[in-house]
Amino acid sequence: MIQLLFTVIFVEMGLIVALLFKTPLRRFVIIGLDRVKRGRGPVMVKTVGGTVFVVLLSTLQGMAVIQENLSEGGLVNPTDQVLMARHMLEASLMGFLLFLALMLDRLHHYIRELRLLRKTIETGKKQASSFEDTRHVSSNDKNVPAEDVSALKRKMKHQLESECDTYKAEELRAAEANAEALNAQSEGFLEDHNQLIMENNQKLWNQLHLYDQISSLHHYE
Repeated sequence: MIQLLFTVIFVEMGLIVALLFKTPLRRFVIIGLDRVKRGRGPVMVKTVGGTVFVVLLSTLQGMAVIQENLSEGGLVNPTDQVLMARHMLEASLMGFLLFLALMLDRLHHYIRELRLLRKTIETGKKQASSFEDTRHVSSNDKNVPAEDVSALKRKMKHQLESECDTYKAEELRAAEANAEALNAQSEGFLEDHNQLIMENNQKLWNQLHLYDQISSLHHYE
């Protein structure tokens, strides 16, 4: 199970990295996630996520039972210590897996929102241009001087472009800041995860060494 959890975590990390950087792979990842979120995809994802969450709760309960047995003053059993370390590793991996899944879903949602915003801005520019052309024709019909019409057109065009560019820049900065925050948070969790794995491996090694020593003593006795 641990190998499967590691595989899924690395896949999720690869998808998140592909979404953070503008590469040809990013388009295929977005298309794939769009298809996953259609039809029965959300139901399947929720089912798998719920199953992982239930297994996580079961693992935490097993850890609590082992900790309760140790706190009651019983003898330290090397087998219980090994099981405790294994449960801690599995719980950490499952929690990190669920967190990466949530972050992947939110990042995909923000990228889609950003694309819709860009399309809206482009549509607004086209409508503004069409409106200016209509006003230009109407002004010519009313025999308005050509210089006044040209000046009004330039003024409106400059104002609309300035507002659209300002709004677009603000939304892009907000999206980039959010993506950077998610990336930094992911890196922090990855470092904590690697540190936890190293600590758990060291504990397992020490416990196995202790178990070997105890077995050797029993053998000599």
